[in-house]
Amino acid sequence: MTQVIKTPYYLIDKSKLLRNMEKIAYVREHSGAKALLALKCFATWSVFDLMSQYMDGTTSSSLNEVKLGKLKFGGETHAYSVAYADDEIEEVLAHSDKVIFNSVGQLERFSDASARHVRGLRLNPGVSSSEFLIADPSRPFSRLGEWDANKVATVIDRISGFMIHNNCENSDFALFDRMLCEIEDKFGNLLEQPQINWVSLGGGIHFTGDDYPLDQFCARLKAFAERYGVQVFLEPGEASITMSTSLEVTVLDTLYNGKQLAIVDSSIEAHMLDLLIYRESAKMAPNEGELEYMVCGKSCLAGDIFGEFKFERELKVGDRLSFIDAAGYTMVKKNWFNGVKMPAIAVRELDGTVTTVKEFTFDDFVNSLS
Repeated sequence: MTQVIKTPYYLIDKSKLLRNMEKIAYVREHSGAKALLALKCFATWSVFDLMSQYMDGTTSSSLNEVKLGKLKFGGETHAYSVAYADDEIEEVLAHSDKVIFNSVGQLERFSDASARHVRGLRLNPGVSSSEFLIADPSRPFSRLGEWDANKVATVIDRISGFMIHNNCENSDFALFDRMLCEIEDKFGNLLEQPQINWVSLGGGIHFTGDDYPLDQFCARLKAFAERYGVQVFLEPGEASITMSTSLEVTVLDTLYNGKQLAIVDSSIEAHMLDLLIYRESAKMAPNEGELEYMVCGKSCLAGDIFGEFKFERELKVGDRLSFIDAAGYTMVKKNWFNGVKMPAIAVRELDGTVTTVKEFTFDDFVNSLS
C-alpha cells in the first residue's frame, strides 16, 4: 500500500534508478572502466544500498563529501577539491584511497603530507561540451586543472594518474570521441609515462540516456585504456540518477494575470535551484492538453517559476503535480530561502512500497541559522 506523504517531497523510484545502474554495470563489464558516483550531483545516501551494488565507489569535491562517500557508500573513494585548506588535508587523506590535486601548487604544498598516498592531478584540455559559461570547465582563465603539459611534466614523478573532467550533459558520443582525441593529442606524452596507471575521465557523459551507443562507448574506453596501459574511471553523476526521481507538489492557489497561474507548495529557488541558475524549465509528467498554466513557487522571488505546462483540465487547489527528473543537483542544493518548507525525501522500493526516509522540521530550519 502506498504511503500518503504530505507534499512537497522528493520521490526516488528504485526501479527507475535500477535501469541506470544496469547500464553502468554493462559499461563496467564491457569496457573495463570503473564507475564512481559523483556526490556533488547526488548524495542521498538512503539509496546507496542499491547503487553500491553496481558502482565502484564515490568521488568528491570537498572534505564533507569525501567522508560521506567513505562512511555511507564504501568501495573506492577518490578525493578531489579545487583547493584544500591546511586543516583539511589530514582528514581528506584518512578517508580516501586516491587524492587528486587541482594544481601543481596544491600538489607541492601537500607533497610531504600525501607522500604515502596515491596521488593524481587534474588536467584541463581546453575543450568541453558545456553550453553554459558558468559550467564550462574550459572557460577562459579557468582555474579547474593544469593546462600546460610541460609544467605537469616537472612533477610527474609525484603522481600516478590524472583526472580530466570536460564533459557536461554530453549525450553526443561523436563529440565525446572527438574531445578524447584532442586530449590524447595534447596530453599523450604525459599519459604514456610508465608511472601513470589510472585516468579518470570525469562525469557529464550522458551514457545512460535513451539510444546512447553503449557498445561504441565501451570500445572507445577500452581502446584508450589499452593504448596507455591505464585503469579508466568514470564519474557519473546525472547519468546515475537521470529520470529516477520526482518532486511532488500540491497546488495552493490559482489566479489569472494575463496567463493562467498556479502556485504550488514548493519553490524552484529553494528546491530546484540548478534550473533557476541555468534558466531552464522544470519537467512535468504528464504535460499535455489544451489548458496551459504557468506553475509558480510560493517564495517571494518574482522569478520563482517552474515553467509553463499543459493540462487536460482546469487546475484546482489541492491538485497534485509531479516534476520529473528531479534528482541531479536538486537535493544537494536545496535551501531554506524564505523558510519555505523543505521537501521530505521518500523512496519507492523495488516492491512498490513507498517509505519516507527523511522529514525536515522547524528545528532543522532554526539549526541552519544562528
